[in-house]
Parts: sequence; structure tokens; C-alpha cells
Amino acid sequence: MVETEATRLAPDESAALGRKARATVPRSSHAGLPSDPDRPDPVTLLQSQAKTRVPELVPIRYGRMMSSPFAFFRGAALGMAADLAGTPVSGITVQACGDAHLLNFGLYASPERRLVFDVNDFDETLPGPWEWDVKRLAASIAIAGRDRGFSTAERSRAVLETVAWYRLAMREFAAMRTLDVWYAKLEADEIVRRLRAVAKGVDKQRLRRREQDIARASTRNNLQAASKLSRLVDGRPEFVAQPPVVERLVDLLPGDQRHRVETGLAELVAGYASSLAADRRVLLDRFQVVDMARKVVGVGSVGTRCWIILLVGRDADDPLVLQAKEAQPSVLERFGSPSAHRNAGQRVVVGQRLMQASSDIFLGWHRTTGIDGKRRDFYVRQLRDGKGSFDTSQMVPAGLVAYGRFCGWTLARAHARTGDRIAIAAYLGSSDVFDRALVEFAEAYAERTERDHDALVRAVKDGQVQAETGV
Repeated sequence: MVETEATRLAPDESAALGRKARATVPRSSHAGLPSDPDRPDPVTLLQSQAKTRVPELVPIRYGRMMSSPFAFFRGAALGMAADLAGTPVSGITVQACGDAHLLNFGLYASPERRLVFDVNDFDETLPGPWEWDVKRLAASIAIAGRDRGFSTAERSRAVLETVAWYRLAMREFAAMRTLDVWYAKLEADEIVRRLRAVAKGVDKQRLRRREQDIARASTRNNLQAASKLSRLVDGRPEFVAQPPVVERLVDLLPGDQRHRVETGLAELVAGYASSLAADRRVLLDRFQVVDMARKVVGVGSVGTRCWIILLVGRDADDPLVLQAKEAQPSVLERFGSPSAHRNAGQRVVVGQRLMQASSDIFLGWHRTTGIDGKRRDFYVRQLRDGKGSFDTSQMVPAGLVAYGRFCGWTLARAHARTGDRIAIAAYLGSSDVFDRALVEFAEAYAERTERDHDALVRAVKDGQVQAETGV
């Protein structure tokens, strides 16, 4: 279980626990990827998720996943959770992300308006084995490297450095005071400093582009989102339709149905305020809703219900865009304990607040039956508050190494906040045994992902599933 006051051990006891775990679960054992003849069919798993999603959007999900093995991997968190359930674990639990691939890390603006680098997707978060997050991250590095055509040696180095930085960071956090761990964060200016420090032999033009990407992230805020997604019509702001990715509610449904959804979303905004701190509720109350739209987001999330809500404060030049995204049970719940939170939106929000160094001031949750008559859980946050990411499709091998290091350090910091960081550090030790084991695991999982991607492509070709590409 996640470390609590009742389960907390003295430092020497935690260290002994971690070292003892090596005897039953050797670090080298993590290299293995069980070959289970009864392994669930990857397409069947995807179809099982489609049952609770918006039917007309599911083909977009398949179309996006077909584009490459890495895109498939991004949408196949359930399939990997099923595979990870059969792998060895040390028994030390943390608040796990559940979907810790490299594109679920990135930049965003803290409440203090500083750009920080952190985990930024928590749809699958749940207490679970720390190893599962590290293995999903390692596999994503290997798969991204394959997509870029990197050599085996180049991919291996990137995975090795990613896992090594996780291990070394965990040792660092194990020696720190608890509050120091909680306050630790990786800010954008530190990323720039580290990139410049390893710039020898790296294309200086690429380095400048990365610095420009980081600088641009600060401009990708809520105001920029409102400017991009909306326009003024007769002095009133409204969303710009971009079907099927963005569809205004007034265009999406006929009168009676639209009125019901409008009422339900208004109730969602009003109701979710109760999950905010008192000062944030006062702030939210200064805005009023002026438009609503359905939005298609991500890869794995496509088909879950996602609404964007445009509000204004003082006037039309004072916008706020909220995203209300449906939360369903974590994929980890099929293979571990159910969530302690009855509301899946609350599960997401609590997990995010535990793992992130700082979270969106408007982050909250609510359950409603008002939208379509069915009980649905949502979490709400600002849309695109200083959000920025690194384009892995353009990365060179040295760039993937540097990015993997940032992700490894950040994941260790997130795990150290909720798990027994001393026990994990003691289990990992000072050698690279675990690191090298995960290089082997990541390559094996990359090969499995390519086969699963081929299975989806065949299923579409054979008419088993329908896919809409280019969306």
C-alpha cells in the first residue's frame, strides 16, 4: 500500500525492507516479459473500452492508433497493464501514474506562473507498483527510438539513461527531508541549463529550437487557448467549430437534447466548485458560462466524453476556458485493488495533486447525471495553462537521452512523494543491474507493440473495426 503514518518504517527498517526484496525479486528478473499463451487479444481489449465511449468517436481513436506503433502504444494503456500484471514486483507501492509514457510528461504553468516540467496525464492514476510506471516509461523510450529509426545501441543508451536517472534520483530523494522532497520540482530554466551543459556534440540549431519551444510554452496559456478556439460574434465570444475535433453544442444536438446538455454542463460547473478550495470558488464565481463544445483529445482518451466550456469574467477580453473530461475506472483497477474513491474524477484529481509538484488552481471533480441521464464522473481543469511538450518525432538520439533523463528524474520525484522512497532506493541499489534489465524489457515490449499494432491494422483491413484516419 502507499506509505501512510500507520505503515511508516524507520529509515533503517525501510532500507532493510528494500534490500530484502532483492532476495525474492532479483533486480535482473525485471528483464523478463512473460509469454502468456492466454494473453488477451489487443484488439479485443480496445473494443472492450469502446463499449463505454461515444460511438461515433471510436473510429477516430483507432485511426490515430493506426498511424504508428508509438501511437498504438499511447492508446494501449489497458493492454500494457494486462501484460505488467504478470511481471515481478518488489511489493513497494506508490501513487502510480498508470500511463507514464514519455509524451505524458511536459511543461505547464504553476500557480506561481513558473514553467515546470512534470507528469501531466493522470487518467489512469491509482496506487500500484512503482515498477509498472518505470517499465511503461522505458518501453515508450524504446518504441519512440524505433519510430525515429535509431539504432539498437542508441535506443539502449536512451533507456539506460532514463532508468539510471530514476534510480539515482530516488537515492537523492531517500536522503532528503520529507518537506524537501515535496517541494522539489524541475523548472524550465533548469532544463535549459542542463541542455546547454550537455550541448557538446549536439546540433546548436536544434538546441536553440528546444529553447524556443520552452519559451513558447509560456505563451500557450488559457488566454491563447481562448484566442485560438473562439471568436467574437456580435460582441459575444463563441467557440469556432472544427468538426469532428471541436463541435459547438449548438451545432451538435437538436433543441431539446441540446438544452438538456447545456443544463447538465452548467450544473457540472456549478457543482464541481465544491471540490475547490474556498478562495478558488470565489474566483470561479466571478466568471459566467457563454459557450460549450465537445472536443476530441489525445489518443487513448478519444471517445471519452470531453467538453470545453468558455467563460468570461469582466468582459469578452477576460476569458477562461475549462475542460471537463470524463473519468472512468483506471486500467490498473482490473489488475489490482479498486480505487478508494467512489468518484473516478476524484481519483484523478487526488492522484494528480499527490504526484505533481504543483497543480492547476481550477483542478476539481464532480459527478452528474444531468448531461445524458447517466451517472458520469468528470474532472475539470483549465485548458492549456502554459502547456508545452517536446516533439519526439524530430528528436535526435542525444535529444531522446536528455529528455529521458528529465522524465526519469521527474517520475522518481512523483513516486518519492507517496511511496517508501528509502525502500525503493535500497532495492535499486548503486549498481546498474535494474537499469540494464529494463533495457532488455523495453526492447522486448517494443517488439510486442509492433505486433499488436500490426494486429490493429489487420483488424481494420478485415473490417473487424472501423477507423477514421487523418483526424
